[in-house]
Amino acid sequence: MRSVAIFAYPGMSPFHLAVPCLVLGERRGLPPRYDVQVCAEEPGSFPTSAGFGITVDQGLDAMETADVVVLPSWEPGLVASDVLLDAIRRAHARGATVVGLCVGAFLVAESGIAEGREVVTHWRFADELRSRYPSLKVRADVLWSDQGDLVTSAGTASSLDCCLHLVRRHHGFEVAEKVARDIVVAPHRSGSQAQYIPVPVPPDPDDDVIEKAMVWARERLDQPVSLDEWAGAVALSRRTFTRQFRARTGSSGQAWLLRQRLDRARLLLETTDLSVERVAAESGFGSSDTLRHHFHTVLGTTPQRHRQEFYSSASRM
Repeated sequence: MRSVAIFAYPGMSPFHLAVPCLVLGERRGLPPRYDVQVCAEEPGSFPTSAGFGITVDQGLDAMETADVVVLPSWEPGLVASDVLLDAIRRAHARGATVVGLCVGAFLVAESGIAEGREVVTHWRFADELRSRYPSLKVRADVLWSDQGDLVTSAGTASSLDCCLHLVRRHHGFEVAEKVARDIVVAPHRSGSQAQYIPVPVPPDPDDDVIEKAMVWARERLDQPVSLDEWAGAVALSRRTFTRQFRARTGSSGQAWLLRQRLDRARLLLETTDLSVERVAAESGFGSSDTLRHHFHTVLGTTPQRHRQEFYSSASRM
């Protein structure tokens, strides 16, 4: 069972603190998967932004032994103390996974552990983070990013997605699905899914041709899908479809389709005994070599290793 230290500070949003506690904490009817502790730089009682107070008993020493350190939020105008930053650096240096949710990415950046790497944050704060830490590759076009030792996410609901991703990564698809069902949220939204950024919304959902196009493509993941055919399915020219798809999702159609195929392949590897060749065919990659190539490029692993890690976890449930 992995240990988790979740950092709290005076004046923080209780929602941001509650998200990792909700997803990773104990729940009735399910075996505990994590030993969760909330910690603060100065333990005791302090206010939240919601007008009520909380009491935190643990100090930053909880980070010294935690397998996962979660920084659920921060105020960009606050100056982090050397004590806090050193605790984050030490946890990361000894092998803990550091998770920065929403504006917690500012703490990740200030600690220096993300130097030259990709960091996700809420789109509203992306420009400020990029300006203050120019060495970072700041992304505001995705929900979350997992780089193994460093996981960051956008805000609010995507923090739920990111924490569910941690459960999925540690314990497999079926466990994450049970947790998601228990808290009544979608079981899996890919990290490559675009953040919500204000764009014109169709007056009638039936007019959302890009949503129709995504549904059309998901129903045909096992088949070759050309851009012309895809655009034609919703009566758009290739050029108009490409422009509208990026405006709607923040991604190109081909990049989005690749992630959908990878998600289908991961699900089949985790929940079936199909051969890798068959999984490749069912998810639209055509051959196991192509599937392995994309697994390595996008996920940094192999289909076989993914199955070994997650299928066995799921089958023990």
